[in-house]
Amino acid sequence: MVLLQNKSSSRKRSNPNPLVPPSPQPPKLPKNHHNQQPPPPQTLTPIDKMASVLAEAGCTLINPLGPPCLPSDTHKFRNHLHRLFSDEPPVRSDFLAGFASYVASSDNLRRILLPTSGGSCGLGRTESLVRVLLLVPCIQLDIQTILLEKMPEYFDAEPVGGHGPCSLRLDEDIARLILNQFRWLDFLVDSEAFTNKLLEVLSICPLYLKREIIGSLPELIGEQNNESIINSLEQMLQNDPNAIIVPVLDTISNFNLNDFLQDKVTTLALSYLRTIDAEHMPYLLKFLLLSATPMNIQRIISKIREQLKNFGVSNISMTQHNKLKGKSVADNVDGSILDALRSSLRFKNMLCQEILKELKGLNTSRDHKLIDIWLLMLIYMNGDTMQKSVEKMIKCKIVEGYIQEIMFVQCIRGNKRLVQDFFASFLSLSEFLLACKEPKAREVAVHMYNCLFEVFADTYSRQEVLGAIVTHMGSGSSFEVDSALDVMILLASKYSQEMLPLSSYISGVLDYLEGFDVQSLHKVYEIFCLLSMSARSRTERFASSIANELLMIIRKQVGNPDLKYKKMGIIGTMKMVSFLADVNISPNLSSSQKSSNEEALELLKVSLDSCKQLPLPSIIFYDELIAILNKKHLHPEIMEWIGKHVGEFESRFLFDLEDGKLSNKESYFDLEGELWMNLDGDISPICLNIFPLVATSMKSASPLQILPAHFILLSTIERLANQGSLAGIDALLGCPLHFPSSKLFLGSTWKSLSDKQKQVLSLCLYYAVNWMRELINAFCTQVAGRLDCISQATEKEIIDKLLKRLRDLVYLESLLNTSLKNYPVTLPELYPHGQPASSHFLGRPSSKLIAGKTTEHNPTDENTSQNNKRKYRKSSKLATNSDTNAKSRQPTIIDVFKKAGVVPSVSNENSSGTPVMGTTSESSEQVNTFESENIEVSASTKCLEIYRCKFRPLLVECFSMLSFSQFPNKYHSQMQNLGSCCADPFAELPLHLYLLRDLNYKLEYFSPTSKHKISVRCSSSPPGLEGMTVIEFLRNICSLFPTIRRHFNCAICVLKEGDETCQEHWKVHSVLAGIPDISNMVISKSSVSTSVLVEILRCYNKMLNLPDILTEKKLLSDLLESLQPLKVSECYFSGMNIIPLAGSIDYLYIGAYSFLEEALDVACTFSFMMATEVLLTMNSVLNSIQKYLTKSLEEAGKGIYAETTQGLFSALRIKLGKTAQKVLRHEWDSDTDEDWRRKSELVQRTVHIYLENCESTSDLLNELAQSILPKVSSSKTASKDDSHGFPTLCAATFVVWYRELHEENISILNKLVKEVVLVQKSRVKIPEEASEKLLTKLRQSVDVVVSLINLCRTHNKVTVHALAIKYGGKFIESFLKVFDFLKTQFDKYKECIVELVIALQKATRTIQTLCSEAKSLKQTVIASKIPATKRSLERFLFQVKALIHSASSGCIFHMGNLRHKDLSGQIVSSQYVDQDEDIDKDFVDTVPDDRQDGTVSGEEDGETE
Repeated sequence: MVLLQNKSSSRKRSNPNPLVPPSPQPPKLPKNHHNQQPPPPQTLTPIDKMASVLAEAGCTLINPLGPPCLPSDTHKFRNHLHRLFSDEPPVRSDFLAGFASYVASSDNLRRILLPTSGGSCGLGRTESLVRVLLLVPCIQLDIQTILLEKMPEYFDAEPVGGHGPCSLRLDEDIARLILNQFRWLDFLVDSEAFTNKLLEVLSICPLYLKREIIGSLPELIGEQNNESIINSLEQMLQNDPNAIIVPVLDTISNFNLNDFLQDKVTTLALSYLRTIDAEHMPYLLKFLLLSATPMNIQRIISKIREQLKNFGVSNISMTQHNKLKGKSVADNVDGSILDALRSSLRFKNMLCQEILKELKGLNTSRDHKLIDIWLLMLIYMNGDTMQKSVEKMIKCKIVEGYIQEIMFVQCIRGNKRLVQDFFASFLSLSEFLLACKEPKAREVAVHMYNCLFEVFADTYSRQEVLGAIVTHMGSGSSFEVDSALDVMILLASKYSQEMLPLSSYISGVLDYLEGFDVQSLHKVYEIFCLLSMSARSRTERFASSIANELLMIIRKQVGNPDLKYKKMGIIGTMKMVSFLADVNISPNLSSSQKSSNEEALELLKVSLDSCKQLPLPSIIFYDELIAILNKKHLHPEIMEWIGKHVGEFESRFLFDLEDGKLSNKESYFDLEGELWMNLDGDISPICLNIFPLVATSMKSASPLQILPAHFILLSTIERLANQGSLAGIDALLGCPLHFPSSKLFLGSTWKSLSDKQKQVLSLCLYYAVNWMRELINAFCTQVAGRLDCISQATEKEIIDKLLKRLRDLVYLESLLNTSLKNYPVTLPELYPHGQPASSHFLGRPSSKLIAGKTTEHNPTDENTSQNNKRKYRKSSKLATNSDTNAKSRQPTIIDVFKKAGVVPSVSNENSSGTPVMGTTSESSEQVNTFESENIEVSASTKCLEIYRCKFRPLLVECFSMLSFSQFPNKYHSQMQNLGSCCADPFAELPLHLYLLRDLNYKLEYFSPTSKHKISVRCSSSPPGLEGMTVIEFLRNICSLFPTIRRHFNCAICVLKEGDETCQEHWKVHSVLAGIPDISNMVISKSSVSTSVLVEILRCYNKMLNLPDILTEKKLLSDLLESLQPLKVSECYFSGMNIIPLAGSIDYLYIGAYSFLEEALDVACTFSFMMATEVLLTMNSVLNSIQKYLTKSLEEAGKGIYAETTQGLFSALRIKLGKTAQKVLRHEWDSDTDEDWRRKSELVQRTVHIYLENCESTSDLLNELAQSILPKVSSSKTASKDDSHGFPTLCAATFVVWYRELHEENISILNKLVKEVVLVQKSRVKIPEEASEKLLTKLRQSVDVVVSLINLCRTHNKVTVHALAIKYGGKFIESFLKVFDFLKTQFDKYKECIVELVIALQKATRTIQTLCSEAKSLKQTVIASKIPATKRSLERFLFQVKALIHSASSGCIFHMGNLRHKDLSGQIVSSQYVDQDEDIDKDFVDTVPDDRQDGTVSGEEDGETE
């Protein structure tokens, strides 16, 4: 009770507040009137004064039942106190003093801090007394100060260790009660003072309370004093950042900061990325990402990527430790980080776009971190809108080598709990990558599938993985199917036991085997063989079912009469045998099962029996068996059976000789026989029985079809049984051939032969060629690698015979080519693994024929006599005149071959595989080449190209013959030294030429620009190199690089010596090789030498362009070392700050370029084609330098070394441009227009190099388009009189130059467009100099296209007009993209832009005229290009209109109808009008070139149809 006393009033007063009970009356005292004295005055304490003030306001401070009782109307209560304290300052001071004294007691303080309850006081509110007092403005700050100063007295409630929640309840913890009073106050009288005081207390708070206060700052202070709060929090973070970082981030995220503070906070948060504990990282990342703005988002993403670069690296031990502790995904730090990143990316779409932009700008593999994979996968999970962008970026990064498979492996492997939610996304990305055409992308997909199958061991996940792979296998895309099969083989080999229960998901593939090619069939059967062998050791029903199903399918296919299915069955059988008969595989079998050897032997017998009397299945059977023997070690029982079978070779194909001569000279088809190519002379005991076997099997399948395959199987068994030696069958290397008489191939005799006899001769040659090929393949294994069982004398003898057999092969192929040219027949299949003839032929650029013209020419064509050219032209004219109806008929592929002279006519082949001869009429029309002209031995065999896929291929070991020579000590590598006439090295050049052509042919398959790989073989290897990668192939031939260089030098020396034919040397060696003398078989030194040089240059060109060679520095170094000159000129090092060390890659590049430049000087004295091949090789060296520089920058970054290589590249680039100009300006002798027309592709490539590598392409284009090309006459007879300085630019090559200038000009314009777009996207003001430079370049490009298109007025070729319309439309289409830039610069450069548009209109007028003429003349070549060009012209018209109308200055735009005029400017009669009519509408005449009034005219298509 509060006792209220008043000395001035003795009367009884009523209680002013009915809620306050009346005070009890004091007891009465007896009256003593005599000695009565006044009572002594009572001294009120500060607490009493405070209580009195509160009582007067209606608050009962002392409540025995609990906290003080507040009046029902607290608003009135606060107003009363505010007026009282404002009017009477002493009362305020006494109240505050009393309050301070009252709260000195912890019980009292606790009472006034606790909220009031309804209770006996009847209060419905729950606010505490302190809370109400804090809302009194005049005492708020004082109360706040008193309470904050009392807080440190109650810090003893801190929990043990300072971590975790407080051990006291909230109503017992006075410090937290005090803090709660400050939350969400309606106002703060002095927020700055309160903030300072609060922060002062905060600095000494225990950790648990500090976290709570920091987290409550937005509730305590609001949006005031943000700067001081940020500064204070920054200081606290410096002391112990990990303890309070989470509440600090939470608090800051609730503040509405200005740009300055926001940037400061972001910088502060980024600074703790490196030091913060991992458990707090998710909060920091979420704060940074959600607070990102367009101004700082790039910095935030870069810092996050840098800090989390190794995020997600698998740690197997840590994973096992977490499993033992029972941690969930939520407890996993990495999982929390991913959750934070995922939620942030979903909340802000801007983050996804900026991350993609950031990653797109990374150009080296070192810049790509592991976190990048996770960021891309998080974006990938966001939805379809971003998936395409992520897929495209990942593919590009993988192809460029920036992202490698190890990064995906680290993300997936060992992180199952982390990747669990990403399984579907990783699987979807794997599906996309495996379907890409790029091999690198598919390789990454293979690793991803393997990791997903390994990590996710549950049935559902593995079913999903296998289902996705099977889907790829049925896609029909060869590269996708091939990669999917690689994945399945990998899984079947590593997890065969785990895949057996899931075999039902892939067994359906066996029902669709006909959709696979040969290479894929091998892989399919390997998968099921792996599963079948694994199932043999298990007893479950599903395990045995897959093996039984496989055997059942194989047996059905082998017994099928259709070759397609029989081939599949043979492949499956051989694959099964390779597993069953492998010595290294010993499956656990039950007692009821047959042994593996028994099953393998049974399968072999069944397969062989099904192939009897069928040549092609037998060849496939032998080839598959050979492949198995070369790869695996089979059981002796199987080897014994194979050995017995191949023992039949002698009785089937060989014939015994007596003293090296035929004992029976029986004739066939009235043709005499004799021995050819006998290397062993009289001691030869046997001969190959070709002629009789061909003659006796003309009406049925010849056993000679299986001869090559049977022989290779024999040699393989012999080699395996005798430690690699073929001594047991060495008589076959020197044995002769029983062949038709050589006299039959003479001109007069050949002419008298019947069709049947000619067919017999051609088939004998064909089988002999393939016999020689396989003979060389087999015995090259004896000398390609050193064998201990072979002596040096034996090796020397084998080398000598191999060279002779190679000479025989060259001779036989030349003879067969001539025979087919005179009398074409369809040759039987000897290599059924090859491609069909048509696709194989058309897929090869070196043999591509279009309308009777070869795009890549044989060097011997330049040496053809003029008489033969005239004969050819005369016969062509007669053929053209005699068949006028053929022009209206669509040409077939055979027509193309006939027109090209490759195959005059093709005979049919009956169902049994027997070749059928051509008709008599066809034969009579053929020119007798044997009689009419000499047969060039070294010439390319064009007629054989269509049949090349049927030939047995040469193996890689055969290229070792390039290093064999019968004159090893007569020739040195220097160009100046040449062997004596007695030991002429030229006699061996045709042999090396043959091998070089085959090497070039195989390299073409590996070339990235090869059409083999795109249209024919896709991912297959070259014939004879199945399963060999490009690096493996190069490693096999790298030892031959110096040898190839030696042959290059030899050919150069032979050319320098002159074209004096020395037939005696060739004939002597031919006689030694057993070649019969045919008088018209000749050889030309210049032809052979030129061909050798060209083939070597093409080989170097292809090898330098192989992308994989840059990954093998040893191979690259060896290749460049073979191109080094005797001394590198000092001019190549001028201007270089650091000269490369001798032997370094940079030095080797300089040396290679120097050597080729010297070779070019020599080549220019002989032929344009040779010079061009040298130039193309120099260009390949330059391209290789650029790729090597890019790769070096990725690996080592920028530095002095990189600057040196860059300087080297720039210097050589300028030199290459000057060299190309030298080739184009060289005076080439005796080259007619017809020759230049056939060399047009070489001219085009030379012009391209010239334009690409000059100092200023724009200036050069201007000069050529405006000064050089106009001087070229369209007349063929006037080409000699042109004085423009480029002999290679004539009427025959004008179209080539014209096209190349157009393409290069559009390329420059596109670069300008990209530059303009980048400048505009950066939103940076373009400097005045940059704007003027861009406009100048645009004007140069416009001037070029105007000059080129106006050339159509003097050149009336339809091809030129078509190119003008095509490239003119493309130029306009690209030019439209710079109009936004022109609009922004129009006010400043109005005159320049108007002149630019007016100049371009000159080209658009001509294009309109060309389109009109093409329609009227019905020129179909041009008609297809008109619609796109017309659309571009219309868009250009309206863009100009929009440009003029949007300009602030008054510029006039006039649009009128374009009259129908021809190229000479004359009005077409159908459009002629009277002279009195208004001619201002005329488009050509109304806009003079010197217009100054700022008027721009437009045009509309006003022609009549």
